[in-house]
Amino acid sequence: MKAAGDKVEDLLGVDAEGHEVRLSDYPGKKIALYFYPKDNTSGCTAQACSLRDGYDDLMAAGYQVIGVSVDSAESHRKFASRHELPFPLIADTDHRLVEEMGVWGEKSMYGRKYMGTFRTTFIISSDGTIEAVMGPKQIKTKDHARQLLDLKP
Repeated sequence: MKAAGDKVEDLLGVDAEGHEVRLSDYPGKKIALYFYPKDNTSGCTAQACSLRDGYDDLMAAGYQVIGVSVDSAESHRKFASRHELPFPLIADTDHRLVEEMGVWGEKSMYGRKYMGTFRTTFIISSDGTIEAVMGPKQIKTKDHARQLLDLKP
């Protein structure tokens, strides 16, 4: 998994509307690049809604929120519309970004093993350097916006 101090490529991916999403699209902003397992699941919905509800405060604190999952653009459009999400969602259907960032791997639920995305948030400075990483055990889905706002610079 990428760690604090590592660099991230400018091109992150393509959002649900078919637009390229680049770090350079948000000059002077810290990017809260959050990876989540699946649209419309309870934990992922709670996390997205926390970020939606705290979006104005996050923007005021200098953040731009960008979500990423391996779901399709159509799934992202429905998810964003249903929950009125004000930030882009990258449809990483080819798994390029999840693999590059090191958040794709073997998971286990009820004894069943499968491949999936580890819930992870990277805070990325405007020059593309990762400043902080929050892993699956640290993220509280219902309070994720507050967690980001409480991070020390």
